[in-house]
Amino acid sequence: MGNREDLLAGARKVIVERGVAKATARDIASAAGVSLAAIGYHFGSKDQLITEALSDALGTAIGDNMEAKIREGSGSAPLAAFAAMWNGMPAVFTEYRDSMLASMENLVRVARSTESQEFFAQSLPGAYRDMADALRQAHPQLNEEQAEAIAELYFVLVQGLGVLQTIAPEANLPDGDRLAQAVTALAGVEI
Repeated sequence: MGNREDLLAGARKVIVERGVAKATARDIASAAGVSLAAIGYHFGSKDQLITEALSDALGTAIGDNMEAKIREGSGSAPLAAFAAMWNGMPAVFTEYRDSMLASMENLVRVARSTESQEFFAQSLPGAYRDMADALRQAHPQLNEEQAEAIAELYFVLVQGLGVLQTIAPEANLPDGDRLAQAVTALAGVEI
């Protein structure tokens, strides 16, 4: 790995161990085995490094699992695959709870940083596109517009359900079957 990748890995390690608020640039550089100046050189600031590290980590942890669950639904009707995927996501949120907590802690920081907001805004189309590609592979009957709309819905749902699962793991949250019921009711279809 190069210094940039080492810094991303070091930042994720320090953030999970100490939280975003207690992650210092010196701790991150030390965990990465690079100089403190490397943060400024590769990211411009510690805040930008943290933004990218958490975006990458959560995108990988949650995003890869979502894409795997989408692909598991290959050959099923899209609505049945939707229900099955969302029935399985609580286990993913539980498995990656530390990353979810770090992400939630980071949300307030991002909301206060124009630079971080811009990074996230620029990252969203790629996240949607990756998920839409997985949806089209699993469900070739979907056209590009449909796959993109479903990907956007999935992204919004994962954000909301991920937060709720993290802060209230024992709450009676809607499962995939309940969400599928809501989608069909909105479409005026009986299941």
